[in-house]
Amino acid sequence: MKWDAGSRACRIAVLVAATAIVAGCSQATTQLPPGASDADKFLFDRGTEAVKERKWLNAREYFRNLVDNYPQSPYRPDAKLALGDTYIGEHSTESLLLAANEFREFLTFYPTHPRADYAQLQLARSFMEQMLAPERDQTATRDAIKEIEIFLQRFPNSPLMPEARKMEREARDRLSEANYRVGHFYYRIQWWTGAIDRFRDVLATDPAYSNRDAVYYHLAESLLRSGPDKKAEALPYYERLVKEFEKSEYLPAAQKRIAELKSPS
Repeated sequence: MKWDAGSRACRIAVLVAATAIVAGCSQATTQLPPGASDADKFLFDRGTEAVKERKWLNAREYFRNLVDNYPQSPYRPDAKLALGDTYIGEHSTESLLLAANEFREFLTFYPTHPRADYAQLQLARSFMEQMLAPERDQTATRDAIKEIEIFLQRFPNSPLMPEARKMEREARDRLSEANYRVGHFYYRIQWWTGAIDRFRDVLATDPAYSNRDAVYYHLAESLLRSGPDKKAEALPYYERLVKEFEKSEYLPAAQKRIAELKSPS
């Protein structure tokens, strides 16, 4: 089911309200022991231990107690981030929406915090974890790319940059694969104009697409099969495939086509 921005916001509001009720009902499980000092540290340490054991709900109760009841604690920002991490760890559709909400709130309350880069990247990750297969709706993929781009712009010197670049490539590959598959469908039904337009769009919007060898080959083939006057347009794509890819399932066929197109008539 496809959710627009309004329905997604409403869904998050309902989930946040439900989470608050659950947290209130479970507060007894995070009561401090009698005589405990440094209560905020106690809650943070217990929550961290629960995370290591992948006890997401228990960890969340400790972190939520700290965030809600110790506004001046130096552990509060990290606890807020940890809350989002527990939702990502739970990895359900609902929890990933709540994770995004936690990281957005962190960035609103602590825009200049030293870990704001982490919050932004985790916000992107909450959408990455919702990405669907290429043949399905790509709204979450586009949302992930949007948040990664914000990271790249705001935190160019972050030590998390290599991870962000890796995530960006994965998300863009997913979107480009979805686009390529539409073109390949047109290719299979021999609608060459539609295939050509779609393949060219993939290369224009994502020239670094990891599987562009397939795009080069099928674009060249579509041009070649659309009419004898397209040979000159097809040849450069075969040549780009051979030049840019040492290994490709399309390499032998591309080399054969190059030889055919360059041979005297």
